[in-house]
Amino acid sequence: MSMMKEQYDVVVIGAGGAGMTAALQASELGASVAVLEKEAKAGGNTNRASSGMNAAETDVQLQHRVTDSMTAFYHETFQGGGRLNDPAMLDFFVHHAPLAIDWLAARRMPLTSLTITGGMTKPRTHRPQSTAPVGNYLVKGLLARLKEKRVPVFTNSRVSNLLTNDHRITGVEVDQDGHLQTIQTKAVIVATGGFGANAKLISRLRPDLSGLKTTNQPGATGDGLQLAEEVGAAVRDLPFIQVHPTVQQDQPHAFLIGEAVRGEGAILVGQNGRRFINELATRRVVSNAIFALPEKSAYLIFDQSVRERAKAIDFYCHVGLVKQADSLTELGKTIGIDGGQLTATVQNWNQIVEQHQEDSLKRTTGRHPLKKGPFYAIHVAPAIHYTMGGLHTDPQTRVLDANGQPIAGLYAAGEVVGGLHGNNRIGGNSIAETVVFGRQAGIQAASDLRDCE
Repeated sequence: MSMMKEQYDVVVIGAGGAGMTAALQASELGASVAVLEKEAKAGGNTNRASSGMNAAETDVQLQHRVTDSMTAFYHETFQGGGRLNDPAMLDFFVHHAPLAIDWLAARRMPLTSLTITGGMTKPRTHRPQSTAPVGNYLVKGLLARLKEKRVPVFTNSRVSNLLTNDHRITGVEVDQDGHLQTIQTKAVIVATGGFGANAKLISRLRPDLSGLKTTNQPGATGDGLQLAEEVGAAVRDLPFIQVHPTVQQDQPHAFLIGEAVRGEGAILVGQNGRRFINELATRRVVSNAIFALPEKSAYLIFDQSVRERAKAIDFYCHVGLVKQADSLTELGKTIGIDGGQLTATVQNWNQIVEQHQEDSLKRTTGRHPLKKGPFYAIHVAPAIHYTMGGLHTDPQTRVLDANGQPIAGLYAAGEVVGGLHGNNRIGGNSIAETVVFGRQAGIQAASDLRDCE
């Protein structure tokens, strides 16, 4: 393992997708870089991302004969965010997403399969060819590329303070396994993720969400917000907290069931065995529909063909989250739902799909028949998933103060930043955000360093 030096050109706080992307990009541009991660292993919430990475007008889409446009991607994300997204951030994001797909491919992390998520009208969610969960795939790839570039990733290394002089970043104080050290640097990239695991802060900001479980890893506590605020950073949109509709919570650990399961054809039914919502509406809409059910939970119903198209289901089965039966009638008995009604619901869905009929619940995407046994069910309910609010930055990732002025040498990328998603994030936009703005943070930090020379 590398020894921590006293000085680096760039210090990245957080070894999730955004942080490692930023570190790799800055290193490629000639900067000396260190990544500081407070947890015992790298990956953060990126390790838990499953569905994919959104981008429009990509070469991958052309290969799949998908006609898409950045304009549509912008509009659907803007609508999905309650029209509260920062327009400049969203415009930068949409136009740089296809470049980010190419950037990953050039670094041996190709995303060549497509699926669709709620709120989107086109398959623009890029994932590995194996259809495996995108997050762990990218974490492994980024760690490997950083190792090749000899960029150190220091785990168990918590940054306790950002150091400044005359409103300019000069260094960080870090606690590595109880050993305190000061690192001198002219550029700090905050990539610490959101605060979805900070129950106290969520309860203060959103009392209505108190008591909900979270899909987040324990380290998602909002440390980066506090670090940056202490040196004058402004924040925005903190009450915008997303609840994900499909989370398996019957075990002590809450497991997010990725949107790709619905994107590949799964339906949702209530305890009465009937569908109740367009399963690929936005997360806010689907979550509210589940909360409105008497039981405040639902079942994802799907068949073997969906399992074959969404490989994350293999993991869900492995950890015991999935009920299985050879027939829908038997599946209904297994999960305590009338088997006859469940069978009728699926038969009606199959008829809608196969005869190209209009769905009374207005589902127009991810329409696949459910006919191939065995059949499966996963019990789900909404849980805290993503914090849309965070640090106020410009599209170039420069952290702004209360007057809207950049704090020299301070950058941020990923979930720690607010503004991009409005009041609701679209599935597949988080991984895209980490790569798009992680790259930009690395580029901006390296560029500003050159300008200072």
